Amino acid sequence: MPRTTDLARGTLPHSTVHLLGRGYQPVPAETDHTGLTVRGTLPSQLDGTFLRIGPNTRGAHDPAVDHALGGDGMVHAIRLGGGRALSYRNRWLRTDAISGALNELPTPGPRNGPDDNVNANLVRHAGRTLAVAAATALPLVLDSGLATRARTDFDGTLPRGFCAHPLTDPVTGELLAVATDHARDEAVLLTLDVAGRVRETLPIPVKGRPWMHSFSLTERHAVLFDLPVTHDPAEARAGSPLPYSWQHDHGARIGIVPRGGTDAAASWLDVAPCFVFHPVNAFEEGDGRIAVDVIRHERAFDRDRLHASESAPTLWRWTLDPRENAVTERQLDSRVQEFPLIDERYTGLPYRYAFTVELDAGQGAALCGPALLRHDLATGRSERHVFAGGRLTGEPVFLPRDARAAEADGWLLTLVYDPATDRSELVVLDTAEFTGPPVAVVPLPVRVPHGFHAQWVPGER
Repeated sequence: MPRTTDLARGTLPHSTVHLLGRGYQPVPAETDHTGLTVRGTLPSQLDGTFLRIGPNTRGAHDPAVDHALGGDGMVHAIRLGGGRALSYRNRWLRTDAISGALNELPTPGPRNGPDDNVNANLVRHAGRTLAVAAATALPLVLDSGLATRARTDFDGTLPRGFCAHPLTDPVTGELLAVATDHARDEAVLLTLDVAGRVRETLPIPVKGRPWMHSFSLTERHAVLFDLPVTHDPAEARAGSPLPYSWQHDHGARIGIVPRGGTDAAASWLDVAPCFVFHPVNAFEEGDGRIAVDVIRHERAFDRDRLHASESAPTLWRWTLDPRENAVTERQLDSRVQEFPLIDERYTGLPYRYAFTVELDAGQGAALCGPALLRHDLATGRSERHVFAGGRLTGEPVFLPRDARAAEADGWLLTLVYDPATDRSELVVLDTAEFTGPPVAVVPLPVRVPHGFHAQWVPGER
């Protein structure tokens, strides 16, 4: 992508210099490794595959010029089972560009728009693993070996594009998403049934085509974020893979949309200007109010159009009161952090614990950090698990100890990069000893570039 006008006139902002580190650099090839070493003991319950997705540009890559959220998508997989680490492999997602470069047939399935790159997130629904993106690109279906099988519009039921952060209702098993489109002044609330077909679409008018990277869910509502990062035609003409920028006059508001509604009505409440990539969770408080916990950026994609580097993201709670048309905003933790995670059995429900990745101060654009945080939202206390020796962790996955385990009782699995060896390792933490040593570490013979999101796929039984 061409360098944006702001960056062309000056030097790379100080807060993005760390993105030039080798931990962010793409790996040049697809590889397979079996019979991995395990230090410690892998819990026998961990039977499945840890996945990580992120950008891995095939060819020349320069973070000072290339958009941090662009790049060819690659998925990495570590298969665990029987107390052993069975294999590691990585594969590029077969977009048109990658299929052509590798002299392969194009991926079958429908298209939506000219851009089919998918690198943002991984979702499990209706027995399938889906790679998804923000905006127009359709999801890709992956098999257990990471082969890209097809694009999908859910058997013709998806009206246009999808989104990067759909959410599963833990009670109904339905998958909900909020999709936006560069070309339309609306957001669409989608509900997919347990068979993986869209059963309900609700268009919601919005102005300025805001980038709704994510949303929140409660038992009775969807909560939308109409914030000042919006579609930028100038960035689109310049070839940006994500043509969005901060618009000072757009305003910021939170939309409350009844689930199962039959019209496009939304209650909108104003908040202080900010941007949210990743909510933590939301729930009904029983008196008509809704608590919405988010990782809040003061600003994004304003001076620096390539990285979300202009503020230090922290943990906040918005309490929405539709009766008073008011929002109470409260910071819950002042440390720089991103990539929140909860026990997904509590999605949309009252909950107590949240995990986040602690970032180094001044590195709001980072995809990794030196520690994981566990927040007890009932007491206001938090704990840190620190990765010593300059090692850096990204987003983990959480697995309950069993189906009846207490909230957040189980294991955290996360990829950790060691700059001393230029290799990565899978680290398994027991949340009962969150600040203690890992129960198991799986050293990898390769480096996994710092990526976006992780997913767990249970083993076939």
